[in-house]
Amino acid sequence: MHNPNTMISQPVVWRGLRTPRRAVSAMFMLNGAFYGMWASRVPAIAEMHQLSEAVLGILLLCMCAGAITSFPLAGRLVDRMGSAPVTKGLTIAYGVTLAGLAFAPGVLLLGLALFAFGAAHGAMDVSMNAWAGEVEKARGKPIMSSFHAMWSLGSGLGAATGFLAVHLGASPMVHFLIGGIIVLAIALPFGFIPWQSPRTGKQPGSSHPIFVFPKGALAFVGLMGLCAGLGEGAMGDWGAIFLVQIALTNEGTAALGYTCFSVAMVIMRLAGDVIIARLGAVRTARLCGLVAAAGSLLAVTVATMPAILVGFAMMGIGYALVVPLAFSRASNDDTMSPGPAIAAVATFGYGGGLFGPVVIGFLADAFSIRWAFLLLSALALLIIVLARNLAPCAHKA
Repeated sequence: MHNPNTMISQPVVWRGLRTPRRAVSAMFMLNGAFYGMWASRVPAIAEMHQLSEAVLGILLLCMCAGAITSFPLAGRLVDRMGSAPVTKGLTIAYGVTLAGLAFAPGVLLLGLALFAFGAAHGAMDVSMNAWAGEVEKARGKPIMSSFHAMWSLGSGLGAATGFLAVHLGASPMVHFLIGGIIVLAIALPFGFIPWQSPRTGKQPGSSHPIFVFPKGALAFVGLMGLCAGLGEGAMGDWGAIFLVQIALTNEGTAALGYTCFSVAMVIMRLAGDVIIARLGAVRTARLCGLVAAAGSLLAVTVATMPAILVGFAMMGIGYALVVPLAFSRASNDDTMSPGPAIAAVATFGYGGGLFGPVVIGFLADAFSIRWAFLLLSALALLIIVLARNLAPCAHKA
């Protein structure tokens, strides 16, 4: 368990800055910033390698494979070493793999780089959410939504650096190197606080499986995470391309689409803890699904630049609280311990969500990107149907 007395040894200037909540918030922001930087330069990297939509979809599958592979392994690392040290170590690996995306000289090596990037992103996702769950329990009140708000803020800022880099004529290589170093220098020092995980994991030689599939209502909670994660992944990987093809805008302006999505998500997640307290988890999720479906339909049917940006913002509002709700539900499930439950939902939700952009790619290649985005509307409506499984005792129903 975290011992607040260990904080006394820190320099006075850091006592008010380095707190467990700010440490976890900084890790979420760093993770989001790196992803936002990548998302904002997908069109540039696709152009560098002359990638068709289908080939880009296949390459994104490499990223999916890396993430899915890393989820259970990260869960085991967190069990053995603790969430905080694993998260801090993964920040460096994540930064290195981000740079590797720009340095890849060919399609094959780009696929390998995307596998590594996805693995680092996915592993850090599991470890930092585990750390967030520990801090939330230590504080005794819901704050998971605020952590995810920091991820969204980071991703929006990362996308904004892409907008700036395009207008300055900076290549993805220069952008990722300079941006990555700056983000690490700002965020990583906050993570160096004394923190002892309140639960110890399985030791080497344990007979427990690395991955445990969620059961009962928790499986449907994971499916909700899949629906929201697919939407977020589609916005990151295809949002800019949607604007380029449908609104006929340039790459620099297209980066604003993901920025609008992320800013709306930040605002909603900052207000999320209050909204959930007033409406409850089930009603909140149903409202979120309705707003996300309406936003995607607006972007697809009206298809003008202002309408698409408004639609993307509505999608950000709609998806904002689904994943935090899923992780909070997993951490309080009474059929699985928090560690395995979080890892299972992450694998089920984020793994499927990362696979979703691949499906969008194939649908866009076979039909059009506008038709492909209709899948997001259908899955947003599915969130409404599945929302009842967020009830604390839903698995007993």
